[in-house]
Amino acid sequence: MTSADSDALLVVRDLVKHFPIRRGVFRHVGSVVKAVDGVSFDLVRGETLGLVGESGCGKTSTGRLLMRLEEPTSGQIHYAGRDLGPLSGPDRKLIARDIQIVFQDPYASLSPRMTVHDIVAEPLRVQKIYGRTGSAKVNEVLESVGLSRQHASRYAHEFSGGQRQRIGIARALVLNPSVLVLDEPVSALDVSIRAQVINMLEQLQNELGLAYLFISHDLSVVRHTCDRVAVMYLGKIVEVADRVELYERPLHPYTQALLAAVPVLSATARRQRRILPGDVPSAINPPPGCHLHPRCAFAQDVCKRTKPELNPGEAHATACHLWPDIVSSLPRASAAGPEFSASLQRLFRAFDAKVPD
Repeated sequence: MTSADSDALLVVRDLVKHFPIRRGVFRHVGSVVKAVDGVSFDLVRGETLGLVGESGCGKTSTGRLLMRLEEPTSGQIHYAGRDLGPLSGPDRKLIARDIQIVFQDPYASLSPRMTVHDIVAEPLRVQKIYGRTGSAKVNEVLESVGLSRQHASRYAHEFSGGQRQRIGIARALVLNPSVLVLDEPVSALDVSIRAQVINMLEQLQNELGLAYLFISHDLSVVRHTCDRVAVMYLGKIVEVADRVELYERPLHPYTQALLAAVPVLSATARRQRRILPGDVPSAINPPPGCHLHPRCAFAQDVCKRTKPELNPGEAHATACHLWPDIVSSLPRASAAGPEFSASLQRLFRAFDAKVPD
């Protein structure tokens, strides 16, 4: 699937979120943190779009903006052809049924004072649709994530981390959404449990036709789970492409550096490291032009003066002025290596358990 498909379920254009600085040594009139600075992408029904990048690049803020947990500074979000910007009150609550989120930390995202039944049923009660069938719906969704109705009377502290994340996924699914924002859904779990949860998410997607925005810094998991991948750097998407195309032939220097850092599960494999010098610039005062140019070995004067634009409608889009020259000398080989891909596939098949952890 590509973003050019006509049945795009979620369309995001020029999304911006600036957080004002209200205290501290950096405070002065008009100071803002440019957490999300002009993000555009499409999400097609039934696909998984990975959103990757370093910590602090704006991935989680983007997910929170889609959920309207934060109000955008500017930009547009369209769901099923409907502009979500002007919505408020009852209309906004209805849209919340269609777009739900699974948080990163299963220990912090569940109330310790509520039973599992009450946690999963809470969205139904907020939407005032619990009614006579609410209890049956809760039991049904618990079973769909590998738990049983006997678990409904227990509290969150009685479960393991993987089981808690299943409860969080059940809470997100109980309203029958079309889109799930998965914010680092497995980063807090052990490797074997990650495989179980991800296999479960894939099964649910196939059964329910869900669209996932999969936010992660783990490029190995993204390679296994996502159909397309969008790479963020300092509040902007710098490259978006089909998963196979992006991993085998990354165009942007930042993407190349990210993929070169993925561990290779082989004692004999060798790859050229592409290390970016320096630190990530401040999101308060990002560099002009291309944000990467202070750290990029290929930067020219045009990179310092002019901001490169990304066209989200292209099958393989990159925000780089010089990418044809950069990639012309690169071999067409998997950036993470064939050994990496084969080992990862074996790991996920091995832990494709049919029972909860």
